[in-house]
Amino acid sequence: MNSEPHKDPLQSTHEPGEDNLRLFGFELHFPVFFISAFLMVLFVFGAMMFPEIAQDRLDESRDWSIRNFDWLFMSAANIFVLFCLALIFLPVGRIRLGGSDAVPAFSRLSWFAMLFAAGMGIGLMFWSVAEPVAYFTDWFGTPLGVEAGTAEARRMALGATLYHWGLHPWAIYGLVALALAFFSYNKGMPLTIRSAFYPVLGERVWGWPGHVIDVVAVLATVFGLATSLGLGARQAGAGLEYLLDIPNELNSQLAIIAGVTCVAIYSVLRGIHGGVRVLSNINMCLAALLLVFVLVAGPTLAILAAMGTTAGAYVQNILPLSGFIGREDETWFHGWTVFYWAWWISWSPFVGMFIARVSRGRTVREFMTAVLLVPTLVTVVWLAAFGGTALEQIQAGVGELTEGLSDEALAMFQMLDNLPLGMITSMVAVALVLIFFITSADSGSLVVDSITAGGKLDAPVGQRVFWAAMIGLIAGSLLFVGGEAALSALQAGAITTGLPFTLVLLAMCFTLYRGLNQERRLLQG
Repeated sequence: MNSEPHKDPLQSTHEPGEDNLRLFGFELHFPVFFISAFLMVLFVFGAMMFPEIAQDRLDESRDWSIRNFDWLFMSAANIFVLFCLALIFLPVGRIRLGGSDAVPAFSRLSWFAMLFAAGMGIGLMFWSVAEPVAYFTDWFGTPLGVEAGTAEARRMALGATLYHWGLHPWAIYGLVALALAFFSYNKGMPLTIRSAFYPVLGERVWGWPGHVIDVVAVLATVFGLATSLGLGARQAGAGLEYLLDIPNELNSQLAIIAGVTCVAIYSVLRGIHGGVRVLSNINMCLAALLLVFVLVAGPTLAILAAMGTTAGAYVQNILPLSGFIGREDETWFHGWTVFYWAWWISWSPFVGMFIARVSRGRTVREFMTAVLLVPTLVTVVWLAAFGGTALEQIQAGVGELTEGLSDEALAMFQMLDNLPLGMITSMVAVALVLIFFITSADSGSLVVDSITAGGKLDAPVGQRVFWAAMIGLIAGSLLFVGGEAALSALQAGAITTGLPFTLVLLAMCFTLYRGLNQERRLLQG
């Protein structure tokens, strides 16, 4: 009987930062940093010089991807949910990220706060009111073709919104995050996207196949963050104009971008514990206070009922909403669901890597339960409170939302304006939006820095400052020269990257399970 220990087939000799060039105190991975920088400059220059042409071409590319590959986006998203749920119950769920002796660096509360802030906190601030109102009033189609303004439309509006912000997006993020965390913490590989493909590519992953994967991840992260920061400045500017009559013009939007970038740089200098963690905790406290206020000052009984309605409609319609054959609601289906899936997938390198960065010491089961189920349950409560209150106001004929969704950036403020202390709560909402942007810029700079530094976790802090400043500079430059057309072009470009990256994530399911299963056999001896 052979008593020798099993040889680890996933043990690589490649060290994080092994291929780095050291220039001016920076550690730059060759050639990922230089290719990414060149393509970034080329893309941004083209979008600034020819914003309308860039927008038209990239919009066509995005629409082509969504129209012709809706089946791929939908099938893949469903596979990701089933795969992540299975990991909670399979024996591999006992594996601890970082080894059996690894200890989490953050408390569960701080961990949850950072997951939510990086994942979709800003999106829920913006869409938790606007999206249900859009579905209920047929602003751009209705889910499953229900008749707008009816009781069924109200149920479907809440359930379909939760569908877009529940298990599916978090499964996408969770898959990427777990793969990165496992191959980095348990196998000693660099914390970069390419490491997840070692079971398939072997040592070739440190060559050009891996370079291509990491370059795509860098571009998707930077362009996605710059787009969100630029468009978010318009949203925050709209809120300030609505509340304080400060004109929502180019100068005020650039000032918002500059302010967010400066605070993000300060947060970078403080590090994860003193920066992102503190800001995320502050944000979650403010969000909790705002939630409690709406629960008390709003239609409390209707909100409590809406929690059951939202969860029930979600469970009841998750299968019809997840299908792609014979859909009668094609305008809504392509314009919302497929668009969302492409957007979440394009953002998965950023959010997934950040979640991996803060999740060492958790078991696979604890990790997936927290990443998949906890945010979904929180979203049920948040959506019922904010979206449910807005729909209640519409049905009661109260406020501006009764006239329909005039500007999605104002929907949250229009809802709060009909509650007591509307000015104060709206200012809190603006503060939440801005802090969410700051945490996104900070955590995004950490992610890009890790990839372009060859997976090193202790690269010079100046590199993260550089990337935080670059994200703000790109957003501000595009807005200044090309206006919203340039930013929309950038967003369309980021979404288009979701198509090839969908194939990357499907392959990641195979490599991750293979790695986890081999790790389980090694631990069993």
